[in-house]
Amino acid sequence: MATVFIAGCGYTGRRVAERLVAAGHEVWATARDAAPLADLDGVRALRFDALEPEAPLRLREAVPPGAILLYSIPTIRVSGRYVEPAPELFQALRGRLSRAVYLSTTGVYGEARFVDENTPIAPATARTRLRVEAERAAAAGDWPALILRPAAIYGPGRGVQFALPRGEYKLLGDGSNFVSRIHVDDLAAIVAAGLLSTATGAYPVADEGPSRSREIAEFVARLLRLPLPESVAAEALSETRRADRRVDGRAIRHLLGIELRYPTFREGVPSAVQQ
Repeated sequence: MATVFIAGCGYTGRRVAERLVAAGHEVWATARDAAPLADLDGVRALRFDALEPEAPLRLREAVPPGAILLYSIPTIRVSGRYVEPAPELFQALRGRLSRAVYLSTTGVYGEARFVDENTPIAPATARTRLRVEAERAAAAGDWPALILRPAAIYGPGRGVQFALPRGEYKLLGDGSNFVSRIHVDDLAAIVAAGLLSTATGAYPVADEGPSRSREIAEFVARLLRLPLPESVAAEALSETRRADRRVDGRAIRHLLGIELRYPTFREGVPSAVQQ
């Protein structure tokens, strides 16, 4: 039985925790508000705010010696700028961990339009440059580390199928830009397997169906009987929505022996809507 500590147990982390507990592992999990973690049976939930001055010491004291760490705390926006607590937190954990998995983003590939495990990183924004610093901190510790870089994460409660009915989803121009995705349940399966493996290095994570933005918008609009969203200029969208990137995530799936439950959005979106 492994002891796994999840720092930042949110949308993906909850599902990783559930998988690990079901397999008989000991799981600790943190969130800035631990109350939503109370319904995770078998998980020891702790309140943890990575921005508090005493956060590094508190994390070191909380993590059981020899634990496997999943670090899933995103770069945080504070007063109009991004802050990345990961380097200081990883430094505080030296001598404490047996292994670490860091959940990053395909945003670190910058303007690359085709991405696989051999694509060099080229962060182009302040946020993604900080994510690269966090990756390096994770990999520089005295433990074996695996960096996972997921494409757009969707599933129950998140994705085009929920943003479109709320009027929150807009197309980038004519919608011809490519977007890669990964269903949260498939991502959780990959993360859980990665935590319990000996795999190291850095890998992109995505499903088998990169698609143009307009293609998924048309699919969701037909499914939900809604009109297509309006088209807007790049400046009207967040930086995460401006990418034109196809991601090949086969390498990490093959390494870990994972088969996708939702190979493309055509399987994943209808399932997410029904849940």
